[in-house]
Amino acid sequence: MKIGKLAKAVGCTVETIRFYEQQGLLPPVERGENNFRSYTIEHLERLSFIRYCRSLDISLDEIKQLLSLDQHSPAQQQEIIKLLEHHIKDITKRIHELDHLRMRFIELRGECAQKSQHKEKLLESLLKHQGMRIAALR
Repeated sequence: MKIGKLAKAVGCTVETIRFYEQQGLLPPVERGENNFRSYTIEHLERLSFIRYCRSLDISLDEIKQLLSLDQHSPAQQQEIIKLLEHHIKDITKRIHELDHLRMRFIELRGECAQKSQHKEKLLESLLKHQGMRIAALR
């Protein structure tokens, strides 16, 4: 497939694909007789993986490590495992924070249904579990 079709398939721009090629994240692309680049299903799958990782705030360097995991020595693989463990901890923390926020929203929904609150009290209540306070400006 041509680059425009690939970009549309994964929901990115042609420039993004070219950038990932320059960064070495995508394998080299063969050119057809018409001198157009011809992308394969491998490019589509890898680009989809890259886009998914980026949506999770994984850096390009970390994505490179993940993509080349099978080409690393056992020592390098241990470093990648540490990287993955770090991301797992971050994800677990984020899930915990989101779960607290969900529970607080459920509580607030009930409170709002019972009585009308001022905007400041609502914000104060939302920030309470983070240990933050709203102070008046002077």
